[in-house]
Amino acid sequence: MEDADTNTLPEAKPGEHPFAPYVRILGKGKKGSRSLSRAEARDAMSRILRGEVEDVQLGAFLMLLRVKEETAEELAGFVEAVRQDSRAPDDLVVDIDWSSYAGKRRHCPWFLFSIVLLAGYGLKIFIHGAEGHTPERLYLSDTLRAFGLSPASDWDQVRHQLDHQGFSYLPLQGFAPRLADLIDLRPVLGLRSPVHSLSRLINPLHAPVVLQGIFHPPYADLHQQTGQLLGYRRIAVIRGEGGEIERNPDNEMKVFRASAVTGERSEMVWPALFERRHVKPESLSTAHMRKVWQGTESDTYGEAAAVSTAALALYEASIAGSRDDALALAGQLWSERDRTRFDSAGGV
Repeated sequence: MEDADTNTLPEAKPGEHPFAPYVRILGKGKKGSRSLSRAEARDAMSRILRGEVEDVQLGAFLMLLRVKEETAEELAGFVEAVRQDSRAPDDLVVDIDWSSYAGKRRHCPWFLFSIVLLAGYGLKIFIHGAEGHTPERLYLSDTLRAFGLSPASDWDQVRHQLDHQGFSYLPLQGFAPRLADLIDLRPVLGLRSPVHSLSRLINPLHAPVVLQGIFHPPYADLHQQTGQLLGYRRIAVIRGEGGEIERNPDNEMKVFRASAVTGERSEMVWPALFERRHVKPESLSTAHMRKVWQGTESDTYGEAAAVSTAALALYEASIAGSRDDALALAGQLWSERDRTRFDSAGGV
């Protein structure tokens, strides 16, 4: 296997396309191929974002990475390229970076209530995500609209929403459209690609706390390592319900934690909140969610999901010093919520 000088970028051979060396690095066979260095990954993704790569090269690149499996150094380089391309305002300060890329299929998106509770407590939350790449899922934009809210379309709207409601959701299309296009390739390629991991790690506003929900627990260690390489003060990864940052209260929750400040990586387990599992609802209804918020209907699963997800954020943001304290504070925020806030929202 070849070694890469971490500061040297590959050069194309005479007559080659400039991106060809990156395909060659990954596809040179079992003995000749290797992973990209962080600098190479950053340059490769920058070229992709600038549209300097042929479609056939892009497909080969993504699938070779998929077969090899991406490294933390590669993900860190990819993220740095996306950040530079996003042109996020340097003076926009938030407390929590919250990614929403999966959509919900089995349960309602109760995590929206978690975000509202946290913002009401005074935390600034920036949410980013992508939508529509997997059929038959309820994504955040539609959920927001059902509650009389709306996603942002650019950084100016993000600033306005953070000032007025404490949270803002900017879809990936609004700050990294080329990356959003790559996520939409999943139905074409038939497989996830490294784009699905790197998108959750972007943290474009450099929040000190990064929360992530993933489908596959084996990827947690990769996210921990990458978060440390990117200098994140705290990254917390869970196997979220449906892949979102939402705790399933029927199961114990294992949190994979890491910090670039202390260099530590650890795991923490939150016990299940119920002895028996709840029955999955027949359909997802934002109208039902609204009535639960108003207190006119009850949903023990949904309320527990919203409260315990908020508790996770309060703990990771060092607002609460223990799991019990975090759950107690989140429960208090839920009981004291403004039940009239969404009275004008219709829901579906």
